[in-house]
Amino acid sequence: MEIAIIVIFILGYAAIALEHPLKIDKTASALLLGMLLWTMYAVGVLNGNVFPEVDIHSLVSEHGSIRHHLGEIAEILFFLMGAMTIVELIDVHGGFSVITDKITTRKKVKLLWILAILTFFMSAVLDNLTTSIVMVMLLRKIIAEQKDRWIYASMVIIAANSGGAWSPIGDVTTIMLWVKGNVTTVPIIKSLLLPSFISMAVPVALASMFYLKGELAPIAKDSACEKESCVTFRERNQIFILGVFALLLVPVFKTLTHLPPFMGVLLTLSILWIFLELMYNRKCLDKSQEHRVPSVLQRIDMATILFFLGILLAVGVLQEVGILKNVANYLTENVGNVYVINLVLGALSSIVDNVPLVAAAMGMYPIAEAGATGFLQYCVQDGTFWQFLAYCAGVGGSMLIIGSAAGVVVMGLEKINFGWYLKKISLLALAGYLAGAGWFVLQQMIF
Repeated sequence: MEIAIIVIFILGYAAIALEHPLKIDKTASALLLGMLLWTMYAVGVLNGNVFPEVDIHSLVSEHGSIRHHLGEIAEILFFLMGAMTIVELIDVHGGFSVITDKITTRKKVKLLWILAILTFFMSAVLDNLTTSIVMVMLLRKIIAEQKDRWIYASMVIIAANSGGAWSPIGDVTTIMLWVKGNVTTVPIIKSLLLPSFISMAVPVALASMFYLKGELAPIAKDSACEKESCVTFRERNQIFILGVFALLLVPVFKTLTHLPPFMGVLLTLSILWIFLELMYNRKCLDKSQEHRVPSVLQRIDMATILFFLGILLAVGVLQEVGILKNVANYLTENVGNVYVINLVLGALSSIVDNVPLVAAAMGMYPIAEAGATGFLQYCVQDGTFWQFLAYCAGVGGSMLIIGSAAGVVVMGLEKINFGWYLKKISLLALAGYLAGAGWFVLQQMIF
């Protein structure tokens, strides 16, 4: 049965990776994979001879393994839904124009560095997917030539992934590690800020040298009159400040109360929700002009939420059966080096989605107690293994355009060719990945 589960998992994973050639949404494949694996596991338990150490009651009871895994996954999903709603509320009210309206330079290199640094820090506060969408919308306003825009968009992918890696709320994989307690807020920022910045700065510097010279051609401005907004300039700024403050408050909430992060993000969402209700109650507007929270909730990408549900449930089966533990033992005994293991996982994250990779790693290695020896000494809370895993899984996805959610969405928006990215950008991303990793290792050796 274990072999059958592994085969089904590999086939399901292949279907997810080959989403575009197969023309089957990866969410459908992930849900099928998760449900099918749990069904196979339950059938094996009922058989009695396949998994004799497990009984069906321990699997499906109120405190059984299915509900245990679902509870842990729900914490991540509710956090994502709350954070995505806050970001959508800022976006739909034009809040991000507070930043984008300030960018006026036409010098190619200067503009690239401004956009890369802006993306790097925005993705740490928001998330790399949303930041990538916002920055691509900006690029369309200020860069007319498609080939130039592709270079900038590619650097946005790299900067967004690097920026998300060092923040506990910047990337889904870092969120997973943070929510489960593998890493905490201040240590992850201190250990990964410089390596992540280097992983962004090296590709941007190389792109500045090889691909960008001179100034951008002037872009024609749309002379058509824009619709008058129902939100004033002051209200737009208030929504932007309140929304960003709400996201920044979540790590503080977790530190002070020790409650799960999803409760913090839902608390801050409720405050923003009440602010918007009071704001719209003062206005005499048609319902179509209002952007209250119930209407904005319809814009949330529920397919992404269901994808995470399916893939995390699938990984939960691998953990329950003991497959992940066996893989962990093999890597520990035959590789043993914490840095090599994570570098390999990071390289794999450019080929397949980094969410199941991190979920698998979390299932393979437990959070070790303080004072642990051997390989487990790197797996204590805020240990080298977890911090380097956050870096490698987040940054490694930039090496191929399909290796991250940011890359996939930019690829779709700008119609960037897989082959073009591989030829022009992948080596630059690899150079940044290795440079940042080298700096992390140096930090660990010195401090």
